[in-house]
Amino acid sequence: MTNTVVITGASSGMGLSATKLFLKNGWNVVMADYDETSGKKVESELVQKYSADRVFFHKTDVSSSESVIDLKNATFKKFHSVQSIINNAGIFVKGAVHEVEERDWNRIMNVDVKSIYLMTREFVPSMIEQRQGTIVNTASISGLMGDYNMASYNAAKGAVVNLVRSMALDYGKYNIRVNNVNPGPTNTPMFQKNPAEVIKKFEDASPLHKLTEPEDVARVIYFLASSESESITGENIPVSGGFEIYSGQPVQ
Repeated sequence: MTNTVVITGASSGMGLSATKLFLKNGWNVVMADYDETSGKKVESELVQKYSADRVFFHKTDVSSSESVIDLKNATFKKFHSVQSIINNAGIFVKGAVHEVEERDWNRIMNVDVKSIYLMTREFVPSMIEQRQGTIVNTASISGLMGDYNMASYNAAKGAVVNLVRSMALDYGKYNIRVNNVNPGPTNTPMFQKNPAEVIKKFEDASPLHKLTEPEDVARVIYFLASSESESITGENIPVSGGFEIYSGQPVQ
């Protein structure tokens, strides 16, 4: 039987890199993303390489119960079983607490946190029934540490950092493993929208003096989703080029 994975935020950045890696390794892939234009374009390219029997795109609002249920129904109609879900969709909102609009606070919590609840609620029952499965969430080193002017993002990713532990405890008895990948600044299309001088600051701040590439994160996502990590659950795995290792003390 061919394994099937559902990946949210799949049409660009880390999600697209993960999509390509799972396909390369022989998995079926359901690409879920809100950006239908980009998603359909990527789907067309991947179908030419891997066939429509292996990959399809489904427009999904991961913050909407109805949309996630629709995704589930489309997935099981096509592939009948799912071995892994990758909760990669996420957004970023800048600002200290008093500067963040209520609608933006709610939006980041819905997309970055509630989406994991909705995806798990809809897909984990089938994993429980088959007594096997993996869930990988894209958290962030910003859930492990604090950042200036990133209060809502820190709060959302901090919730994901602890949620993974609860999920791993609850689902371990069904042979379902749940882990987080925690990227740092990553060379995605979204990050590349920053001015060149800002990107340079991030590169200089890295112990490796470079940004993490989406492919670096995708490899860890695949590792955590596959049987190669079958004794790992409830963990937060940084993939950041060392951004989270510094205490902040000055050079002595």
